[in-house]
Amino acid sequence: MLSNIIDRIRLPFRKEKELFSALYDILGFYPHDIKYYKLALMHKSIMHKEKGKPINNERLEFLGDAILGAVVGDIVYSHFEGKREGFLTNTRSKIVQRDTLNKLAQEMGLNNLIMTSGHNSSHNSYLGGNTLEALIGAIYLDKGYDACMKFVQKRILSKLINLDKVAYKEVNFKSKLIEWCQKNRVEIEYQLVEQKKDSDGNPTFTYQVRIEGVEGCNGSGYSKKESQQMASKLTLQRLRREPQYIDAVFAAKTNRTKMEEEPTQTVPETDVKDDFIITQDDSQKKDLKETSQQPTKTKRKKNAEKPSVPETDEFDLSDITHNPVEQSRESIIAAAEEAAFSQMNN
Repeated sequence: MLSNIIDRIRLPFRKEKELFSALYDILGFYPHDIKYYKLALMHKSIMHKEKGKPINNERLEFLGDAILGAVVGDIVYSHFEGKREGFLTNTRSKIVQRDTLNKLAQEMGLNNLIMTSGHNSSHNSYLGGNTLEALIGAIYLDKGYDACMKFVQKRILSKLINLDKVAYKEVNFKSKLIEWCQKNRVEIEYQLVEQKKDSDGNPTFTYQVRIEGVEGCNGSGYSKKESQQMASKLTLQRLRREPQYIDAVFAAKTNRTKMEEEPTQTVPETDVKDDFIITQDDSQKKDLKETSQQPTKTKRKKNAEKPSVPETDEFDLSDITHNPVEQSRESIIAAAEEAAFSQMNN
């Protein structure tokens, strides 16, 4: 009877000792207050409640995310002296992104300690990375900021990540996609969809890939290059996984090439008209046109009522002499018309 009681006491103690040992292997130190670390390892899927409230690692994950960003930013800033903000931001984002954190959690053995319901852990691709952030939140509450800095420097960057390599590593997905398009003779373009600033005031860009005018994938990043790389990567994945997308691209290509091969209905003339040269025929036509447009007698009479100054010397007014005898307005007009007609007849 007594031995059974002792065994029941030893069992939780043994599990506690195993947890301390496992955490030491990951952290490099023993926890001071184990409750933070237990909470960091508790996934929400286990539906644990305390006083009617759900207990899980989501709040610690939120805290750890902020602490991790600050710590990595501090390390990157000190390591890369003289580098501009865009480079530092890009390097930090590569380290704290979900894919990197998931791989780190796997390498550290953290996934083996996560308390979860089990049936949905395989479907949660962010499980390890989220738990790693919660663990950093636990370290901060247990031992402070300096302990978090030491953990990231000694246990992550020194052992698992080559900081220089990750900063300058650039997989050129854009080059791979353009090469594929050239081989298949399809047109590709990158369109800027959005340009804004994040919560920290850093500029972000979103680009979209279009192949033969067919929409591909969008990619966002802290530079145009980074966003186009991401858009290219996602579009390459889509080309590999979605045959219907490839069909749409080549259908668009067929329509484009068909339109390019069809001849235009009208061919432009190559003869240049020398219409700026006046020929004899043109001159004769001009004279005939001016003759046909001479005003009739009635029209001339009406026009004579409106005195005007001739623009040329077509009319010779030397035959019209001054008559001291006072004449009426009608007789003056009649005399002028008679002189004009006699001159035209001659």
